[in-house]
Amino acid sequence: MDLFKVYKLWDIEPVRALDTTIWDKNGEVYTDLYGGHAVISIGHCHPHYVKMVSEQLTKLGFYSNAVQNGLQRELATRLGKVSGYDDYSLFLCNSGAEANENALKLASFHTGRGKVLAFSKSFHGRTSGAVGVTDNPAYRSPFNTNSNVTFIPLNDEAALERELSTKEYAAVIIEGIQGVAGIYEPTDAFFHTLRSLCDKYGTMLVVDEVQSGYGRSGLFYAHQHSGVRADLITSAKGMANGIPIGAVLISPDFKPVFGQLGTTFGGNHLACTAALAVLDVIENEHLVENAAKVGEYFKKAFEGDKALKEYRGRGLMVGLELKDEYVGLRDRLLFEKHYFTGAAGPKVIRVLPSLTISEETAAGFVEAWKELTA
Repeated sequence: MDLFKVYKLWDIEPVRALDTTIWDKNGEVYTDLYGGHAVISIGHCHPHYVKMVSEQLTKLGFYSNAVQNGLQRELATRLGKVSGYDDYSLFLCNSGAEANENALKLASFHTGRGKVLAFSKSFHGRTSGAVGVTDNPAYRSPFNTNSNVTFIPLNDEAALERELSTKEYAAVIIEGIQGVAGIYEPTDAFFHTLRSLCDKYGTMLVVDEVQSGYGRSGLFYAHQHSGVRADLITSAKGMANGIPIGAVLISPDFKPVFGQLGTTFGGNHLACTAALAVLDVIENEHLVENAAKVGEYFKKAFEGDKALKEYRGRGLMVGLELKDEYVGLRDRLLFEKHYFTGAAGPKVIRVLPSLTISEETAAGFVEAWKELTA
């Protein structure tokens, strides 16, 4: 048996990592500025994380949600405190797609409505409901096509009012910052209008912070830069530094009904321990503040860069849109300079490093970039 080939793979096999450094099976050394799609939030193999996860495995790695699990309650308390949503409830699952599915399901139950409003270039996951609100037909099979979903341009207030005024929508789902699209931000003004119109027309505001959350933008959740509060917030990638977990933060307006939501693996003992270790490191090492600081360094370092058409993003969620003549730079950064980065099509390089990244490491990347574009 062979693997079903769904990914284009580089001929690189990492075997060991520490913080932002990766070693492959041939002994080559790389700097990780992508964190496996923004998953590695506190650096690879952080000693506190390794200790907590290892110790938990010697006690209990998993039992089902049919029994009490104090680690889940501890995670809910800690996450509420650090995020500023301490009056919300927490539902734990396994991934960002699953979190988005459950958030939309809750909104539909709560409002009794069946339609969802989403945005052009959005990405919310690959499971049936999540891909239904993802604006990329290549990801949707005929089975996934959903006539209950409408897409409008990001930051288009007139289109937003036109759709929500029908009072048919259970939810609007929006990314705190669009990631897969190439790092596009809802404006603060648009977030305020969105919150106001959702209140006016009885629609739930779902903010997908799967990639943009957990301190990456310089605040715990990216939508908090606007000052608005969401009805439902989804999290996943940075939550447990590589151990699968997802979450929905749920407003006090929602009343739980047994049987509406469920999961086998979600919120298991190992995943919760990993998530608690991540929060320890984020708080103790002031990583949200570091994301803001190093993000500002990147922004200034790339001002006026001749290879760039546009610099986009906040904190350590950066999109570098290339001019036509520099397409292919991402591969050169990897194979000539040994920097892992992400992409959004051929012209956008995504930089999503661990929140532990130092200015020195950031400066090394900028220097390598300048050398390749000189």
